[in-house]
This record gives sequence, structure tokens and C-alpha cells, in this order.
Amino acid sequence: MSPKSATSVDVTLATLGSSLPGLETLYADIHAHPELSLQETRTAGLAAERLRAAGYDVTTGVGKTGVVGLLRNGDGPTVMLRADMDALPVQEATGLPYASTVTTTDREGNTVPVMHACGHDMHVTWLVGAATLLAQARESWHGTLMLVFQPAEETAEGAQAMIDDGLFKRFPKPDVVLGQHVMPMPAGVLASREGVVTSAADSLQIRLFGRGAHGSMPQASIDPVVMAASVVMRLQTIVSREVAPNDAVVVTIGALQAGTKENVIPDEAIIKLNVRTFDDEVRKRVLASIERIVRAEADASGSPKPPEITTLDHYNLVTNDAEATKRVAAAFRQHFADDHVVTTAPTTASEDFGSFGAEWHVPAVFWFVGGTDPDLYAKAKAEGRLGELPTNHNPRFAPVIHPTLETGVEAMVVGALAWLAA
Repeated sequence: MSPKSATSVDVTLATLGSSLPGLETLYADIHAHPELSLQETRTAGLAAERLRAAGYDVTTGVGKTGVVGLLRNGDGPTVMLRADMDALPVQEATGLPYASTVTTTDREGNTVPVMHACGHDMHVTWLVGAATLLAQARESWHGTLMLVFQPAEETAEGAQAMIDDGLFKRFPKPDVVLGQHVMPMPAGVLASREGVVTSAADSLQIRLFGRGAHGSMPQASIDPVVMAASVVMRLQTIVSREVAPNDAVVVTIGALQAGTKENVIPDEAIIKLNVRTFDDEVRKRVLASIERIVRAEADASGSPKPPEITTLDHYNLVTNDAEATKRVAAAFRQHFADDHVVTTAPTTASEDFGSFGAEWHVPAVFWFVGGTDPDLYAKAKAEGRLGELPTNHNPRFAPVIHPTLETGVEAMVVGALAWLAA
């Protein structure tokens, strides 16, 4: 089955221009009302409402807050399009007129700010836009569209929650699974690759135990702060001395928490860390090294009991199917300018999108859409300041609405029509 002709794409995208003001309003609304993982009830309601209005059969509450829309349009392939919905506990600093001022209670009972600092608000808007255009142009394609609005990507729970809630049994098996993510590249640019596209990720919490004492009597203590400092420094040697230079690995210590007062040696310390890898055997070696180092440092310090090592979350590799990726790339190049469709290197960002294709045993393709003002990006690049541009998860991250919005909608439409029969 060959990619769809430009005629079908043009028919489907004919009303994109007139739909952009409404989509921009939807985007600003979702951005201003972010919701944490598995709390995305308002966002899910907006998605479900738009799908029903477009004629989709809608199922809500899949994996707690997930939404699935089905549009059957005669014989042909089934194409699944996915967008994630959750936001992050980040205090927004964009200064936008529609900036979030939301605070909420997280799972631990803490009051936290909430922001769409990763672009999932744009992802939802893209999928709503593509869903609406494809429904309006049913005469230009045949097959079945399955739209998945997924919760809890940021906590690596959402894809699996939907699968565990019967996604594979309650809905038709797709011929291909497609997804995309906004990234700090020039807006209007699409990037993907065959094979591994995002890394595996493991987040761990390490709890180290000592013996508390007065700060003036260190001899009476087993100091978990010193123990934690030794662990942190030794963990740095995993990448530099235990991993081959051509095996990409990242080990990041994101939190070190111990004590409450300067003259009190505490009883324990907490380390939280994140590991990114691109090879399963390398991942196993790195995780084993972390455990070895943590236990050895605790033992060397005379810890009264062994450390506790807990997995906080895990993301599998996202691997793009080679043939499906070629088909999507060919369709993109037929529609977009050649210099707007590029091949990317694997990124150390991580995603749970890969669970759908891998566990359903169907081809999957994931690509990136630029969201940074092209002129700003070019200027920063020329001045050697690309590292200063806000990235995903930064309090100042906010994709420029145009052309990011229309590019993402077009990409989803073009990708879907590369499979759906004429």
C-alpha cells in the first residue's frame, strides 16, 4: 500500500486555516489549566467533547483518565494516533498572558504549582485538530482511526495503565501506531529516525541509614550526609570508568536530601537519581554498578542497616519500525519542504509511547516537531547560545504557537493518510 497522494492530503487540510483560531483558543485554555498525572479530568473532558462533536465513538476513563475515540470509515487499515495530556509540578515563568497560575495537591499531599512545561497541551491540541479535519474529509480516505489521549506520561504510568485497563481487548488492533512530541528545534521542522529514537530511563530512590548525633559530637554518629556525598561522587565514575566511550549513558543525581538543622547530624539521607541508556545490556550493568556502589559505601561507613533502593519509574526504549518510518518520512517529504524534514540522532529524552507498539506487536513511529521561534533559534545558534534556550521541563518553556500548531496538525494528518486507503 503506497503513501496517500497529495490530493487526499490537500482535501483533508483544506479547512485547517479556518480552524486555527479555535485550536489556538483550545491550546491557551489547556495551557492555563494544567493537570498532574492521572488527574487530567478536565483535559480529558475537553478531548472527549471535541471527538464526540466530530462524530467519533468515544470511551472515557481508560486507564483512569484516558480517552479513546474511534471513527470507522469503511474497509481499510486501522491507524492509531496518540497524544499525552499530563503536566508537571513546575512554577511557570513564561510571562505569557495565558500562563498557568494553578496549584494543586500531589499524591504525597503537598501543595505544588502546575505547568505544561513539556508541551503536552500542544500535543492534545494537535490531535484534536487532526481528528476534526480527518472526520470532515471522510470522502478522501477509508479505514479506521483510533485516537488515544493518554494520561500520566510524565510518571511512566499512563500507557501501561491504558493497556492494563483492556486497551488491547476493547479496541481494534492498529496496523500502525503514530505519535509526536514538541521539542526545542526550529518551529516548522520535523525530525525522526529509524530504530531507537528515545532512551530507556530508570529513576531510583536511595535511602541511606546512619546514626544521628549532635553536630559537636561527630564521633557518636554514623553520618549519612558524608555517606551520601561519597555515594554521589563515586556514582560519577560509572560513566567515566565502567562504560565504554561509545555506549551513551547518563547518570544524573537530581536530589540529595538530609537533615533539617546545621548542628544536628541526621539519621538518614535520601538520594534520587535518573539513568538514561540506549542498550539493554548496558542498562543492566549500570543499574548493577549503582547497587554495588551504594551498598559498598554504606558498608564502608558502618551503616546500621543496608540501604533501601527503590525504583520510582521506568521507561522502555522507543524504537521506530524501519519500514513504517520510511513511509512516514516519504509522506512528510511529499508535503513539507525538504529542509523541514530531517533525520535526528537518538535523544536521551524518554517516553512511554513505545509500550503501545511493542506490547501490541505492531509497527510504531514517533517523531519530533520543532517549537522554538525559528529566528530566535537561528540567532542563538549563530551566537553559540543554543544551550540557553528553554528546553522541555524548564519553567520558561513555551512553544511559539505558529507555525508549531499547524505543523503538528499537518504532520498527524499526513502520517495517518500514509496508511488509510483511498
